[in-house]
Amino acid sequence: MILKTKKWGLTCASVLAFMLMGCGNIETNNASQDNSKSENKIDNVIEIRTLTDAIGNKVEVPTHPKRVIASYLEDHLVALGITPVAQWSVRDGASVQDYLQDTLKDVPTIPFDLPFEAVQSFTPDLIIMDSAAMVEGDKYAQYSKIAPTYVIGAEVNNNWRDELLRVGEVFEKKEKAQQVLDDYNAKVREAKQQIQQKVGNISVAAIWVVGGKFFIVSQNLSSGDVMYNDLGLAVPSVVQEISANATANWNEISLEKLVTLDADYLFIIDSGDDASVKALSEKLWRTIPAVQAGNVHTLPKDSSWLYTGAIANTKIVDDIVNALTK
Repeated sequence: MILKTKKWGLTCASVLAFMLMGCGNIETNNASQDNSKSENKIDNVIEIRTLTDAIGNKVEVPTHPKRVIASYLEDHLVALGITPVAQWSVRDGASVQDYLQDTLKDVPTIPFDLPFEAVQSFTPDLIIMDSAAMVEGDKYAQYSKIAPTYVIGAEVNNNWRDELLRVGEVFEKKEKAQQVLDDYNAKVREAKQQIQQKVGNISVAAIWVVGGKFFIVSQNLSSGDVMYNDLGLAVPSVVQEISANATANWNEISLEKLVTLDADYLFIIDSGDDASVKALSEKLWRTIPAVQAGNVHTLPKDSSWLYTGAIANTKIVDDIVNALTK
């Protein structure tokens, strides 16, 4: 409670008069203060629900969490109108999910590997983990000492739709999560029709160029999931071959292998560093069929193509439609 002190210049008679007049007020004020304290106690009661997470933990989740950390799940949070207390980053905050910064620009960053001390410094009331791999060993116990910890998925790469619905369940926004999915699915259906009418059945691939090295997106992950599974675009044989044994979203591919890439169109995420600029000027690069045909669409390094979620994927769909139908 903050007390404000006032100085009064009063005669003795005046003081006595104020004292007599104030007796009733003192009782009234005390009663008001007692009622206020009682109401505050009710307001401060934390309601909880017990939920079972993806790996079987019984988690006492606050009904209305205020300080959430959900690293690399921010796409789902933003889609549901939730702002975390800290956001995923790498290299001491130098790299974040740029496509979400309209909403998260004022949110502090936290290292992607979630050091215990860093997590604790944000005093979260709920921690949501992307996968079981993030809480291996005794990590779950350590995080749970800081705040209730809920694991969204059992796999390293979970289905983003399932993740969104689980996040919606945690925040009692499952109907909102389903609406987000319905809106995305409707957008995909319209995009497929536009692409089919404009260019028909074509094959595509996405290449990420960073540090002078080339990485190709996996068939079923990240932007590969959008291109091939959602939009039904044809998968080049090189992508199929690399994806067969790949576990990462993006997998390194040699320039010599890229020359055999049988894609009608290429989407290039260009990091713009000196080594990458040099790699894209190599003579061998210019022999790739899609490059020779002029069917290359370059995307900036801050595009959503490296990520996944309703917001990221919506932007990817827009990029593809704009590139193929304009």
